[in-house]
Amino acid sequence: MRAIVNAKIITDREVLEGYNLLFKKKIIKITKELPIWAKVIDAKGLYLSAGFIDIHIHGSAGFDVMDATPEALTGIAKSILQTGTTSFLATTMTMSRTDIESALLNVQNFKQTEGAKILGVHLEGPFINPIKHGAQDPKYIQKPNIELIEPYMNSVKMITLAPEVEGGKEFIEHLKAHYPHVLLSIGHSDASYEESKQSFKWGISHTTHLFNAMNPLHHREPGVAGAALEDKRVSCEIIADLIHVHPSFFNMLYKLKPEQLVLVTDAMRAGCMHCGEYDLGGQKVLVKEGEARLEDGTLAGSVLKLNEALKNFYEHTNIGLVELVNMVTKIPAEKLGLELGALKEDYPADFVLFDEEFNVHQTFVNGVMVKEFEFKEESNEE
Repeated sequence: MRAIVNAKIITDREVLEGYNLLFKKKIIKITKELPIWAKVIDAKGLYLSAGFIDIHIHGSAGFDVMDATPEALTGIAKSILQTGTTSFLATTMTMSRTDIESALLNVQNFKQTEGAKILGVHLEGPFINPIKHGAQDPKYIQKPNIELIEPYMNSVKMITLAPEVEGGKEFIEHLKAHYPHVLLSIGHSDASYEESKQSFKWGISHTTHLFNAMNPLHHREPGVAGAALEDKRVSCEIIADLIHVHPSFFNMLYKLKPEQLVLVTDAMRAGCMHCGEYDLGGQKVLVKEGEARLEDGTLAGSVLKLNEALKNFYEHTNIGLVELVNMVTKIPAEKLGLELGALKEDYPADFVLFDEEFNVHQTFVNGVMVKEFEFKEESNEE
């Protein structure tokens, strides 16, 4: 058994000081007691929270989920540990049927041995609206087709789609009837306010990168965003890189969605890399000054790190650390129906130690320290 001491422990309800976290592969308990046989990790005043969960990430460190290789998944999983991310959804792109099937099969067959946990697949497209394709290649957009993805549904945990397209209603209703565990999200959509509200009744319960790749929020035509912000049952994810959404919206979004707001990165293969030329979904992407754009200027995902998203949101709002951290732990875990994302007894010992600037110092997955910068583990035995 090990113990983390001298940490400011962020639970899903409060920040605790003077307590210790006891753990093996799973969390044992948070207590003021410190057994003499425990091996001690001195946090030296750092914050301790559950590991971060990114439900929308395409790539990192030069790798992309659509590379469809075990090496790519391993590379992504290892690189994002430095951002405090201990779990993620491997997110696909709108590409050819062969490319999508290869990526899905790769995740389904992947035998993970290291890095952040791959929770499954976030299928972003190809069932989207060509009008709002964003950085998705419009030539590969398809009408909703359950046959394409059905062989891989044990791995698919989230699907982004445009419910207003032909066959959308039937597709959503089929998924809700046969795969109720899958999180259905409206995104890359031109649905009206009324169409969006109707899709929530069919089974949509999430919004992919709110405001981006959807019709604008207008006072006479509220559109997708207006419908999502109004419905308390619908969660919303945002890319808090100060580029995709103006920070002046952050406080308002939290007030409207205090328990339904999720921070994501939507990072592409240039994540955790230098500026330069990359690709996303087979299209050339130029990364410069923290922005990733196609050659025509369209935003192409991001190079955001999840700990940076937390810092950006914190600096532009007046919310507390508990509420902030819940956006990358408790809330996404609950949306996926997982016992994860909280420092609770018998939950996996996935957690992160970070400082007041949200710099990550140590990351743990299943109780194993997988990223260490400057702290050493030492025994409490005399």
